[in-house]
Formats: sequence, structure tokens, C-alpha cells
Amino acid sequence: MAFSGKYEVESEENYENFMKRMGFPADIIEKGKNFKIVTEVVQNGDEFTWSQIYPSGHSMTNKFVIGKESEMETMGGKKFKTTVKMEGGKVVADFPNYHHTAEIAGGKLVEISTIGDETFKRISKRLV
Repeated sequence: MAFSGKYEVESEENYENFMKRMGFPADIIEKGKNFKIVTEVVQNGDEFTWSQIYPSGHSMTNKFVIGKESEMETMGGKKFKTTVKMEGGKVVADFPNYHHTAEIAGGKLVEISTIGDETFKRISKRLV
């Protein structure tokens, strides 16, 4: 499927300001600033398993079905329920504090998170 694959962070824009706005402490922001996070996506039709693997070995996985309410987890580890949508080829989800979109553009995973007037953009290159 279009999203299936393994991706490694290639570039990030506005990471620090976005994380400050999210309420993360400075030491955590500094620690995560240059992480080469690997995102692994398995797509089977409308079913997704979306995992982020951090250099420390810690990982976070969200499983969801497009158009159905699913339990998800935030970057900070909080659980919540949301309905993930597909809009114009983009996966769209509203997290408790921010709006998130993901799409494949030019063979890369492009993720954009927005909270108020702060936007964080992460581009990841395909590994597999």
C-alpha cells in the first residue's frame, strides 16, 4: 500500500518551538533534537499500524482503521480516542493538543503537526 514502509528522519522544521508549545521540558527537547527516529508503517487497506522507534530502543505504536474510532497514544504517552480520516491521500488525525497530517510525497513520508500558530514538519526518507 502507499504508506507501507520504513522511514528514517531526514529533516525537521520548527521542532523546538513546537515541542515548547506542547509543554515538553527543555532537557527532553534538547535530547530529542537530533534523534533519527524510524517510523514503520504497515497498511492493509484502511487498517494501519504506525510505529515510531527511537534510538534508545523505546517505541510507540498506534493501530487504527480509517473512519473508525481508535485508541491512540500521544508523544507524551497519554491515551485518547480519535477517528483517523483519509483526506486527499493524507492520513489526518486530531490529537488532544494538535492536528496531524501524514502523506507520501516524492517517495518520502511528510508529517505536519500544528498547534495554534506553530507548525512542525518532519520529512523521512524510505529505508525499505
